[in-house]
Amino acid sequence: MINVLFQSITPEVFVGLAFCFGLVVGSFLNVVILRLPQQLYAQWKEQSEEFLRVPQTAQDGPVETILRPPSKCSECGYAIKPWQNIPLLSYLLLRGRCANCSTSISMQYPLVELLTGIMVAVTACYYSGQVGVLYAVFFTLMLIALAGIDVREKLLPDQMTLPLLWVGLIANLNGFFVPLPDAVLGTIAGYLALWSVYWLFKLMTGKEGMGYGDFKLLAALGAWLGWQMLPLVILLSSIVGALMGIFMIIVGGKDRNLQIPFGPFLAAAGWIALIWGDKIMRDYSSAFSLY
Repeated sequence: MINVLFQSITPEVFVGLAFCFGLVVGSFLNVVILRLPQQLYAQWKEQSEEFLRVPQTAQDGPVETILRPPSKCSECGYAIKPWQNIPLLSYLLLRGRCANCSTSISMQYPLVELLTGIMVAVTACYYSGQVGVLYAVFFTLMLIALAGIDVREKLLPDQMTLPLLWVGLIANLNGFFVPLPDAVLGTIAGYLALWSVYWLFKLMTGKEGMGYGDFKLLAALGAWLGWQMLPLVILLSSIVGALMGIFMIIVGGKDRNLQIPFGPFLAAAGWIALIWGDKIMRDYSSAFSLY
C-alpha cells in the first residue's frame, strides 16, 4: 500500500512535499534542541540530590518540556500565535523580531528550519520510491537534532543516540542499507574506535579529548552504514573538525585549549556517507585502481 502511494507521486512533487515537511519538522527540532537539554539537566539535578540525600532545591520555574508550554518569546514571554510560527515565512515577515517586544529572534530558528528542509528533500530525492525513505528521513532528523544540541550544550544525550542505534539495527534486519552482520560489526567497531582514541589520548596527555556520547554516536552510524563506511566517516569528520579548529584559532583568536564539539562533524559525515558514501568509495577506489 505504501509502495503504491509513493509510486503514484511524481519525484518532483515528492521532493517538494519532503522540503515542506522538513521545514515544519525543523521548527519542532528547534524546540528539541533548546528544551531537551534543560529538561535533562533538571532531571539529573533532582536525581543527584535524591542520591546524595541533600535537601532538594526549588526550581526557578516550571521545567519546560518538548511539548509544554507552547512556543513563546524567551525575552518577554509573549505566547507566539500559530500564524507567527510558520517556518521561515514568519521570520521574514516579522523581520527577525518578536511581534510583542521587538527583541531579535535567534538566527538558529530559520537556519535549522532551512537546513532541515534541504536535507530532508535531498534524502527524499535519493531514496524516492522506496519505503526505506522513512528510515532515511528519521536518520537525517536525528542527526540534525543531535548536532544542534552538541553545538549549544556539548552534549549528545543517550535519549537520542541509543534509539538512533537501535532503529539502525532494525532498519538493517532485512538489509535495507547494509546486511545485518555488517551493521552489528559497525556498531561494535564504531564504539571501540573512538573509545580507543579517547583512552590513548588520556594516557598520553592526562586530558579527555571527547565524551562518551561521541562513541555512541559513531556506534549508531555504524549500525546504519556498516563497518565498511566507518573509515570514511572518521576521515571526513576529522578533516572538517581540524580545519574548523584551525580556523577558530587563527581567525577567531580562540584559545588552543578551546573545546570544540565533535558530534556535529560526525553527524555531517554520517549523513554524507548515507547519501553519497558509496559513490565516494567507488570514485576513490577507481582513482587509486583498488579494483
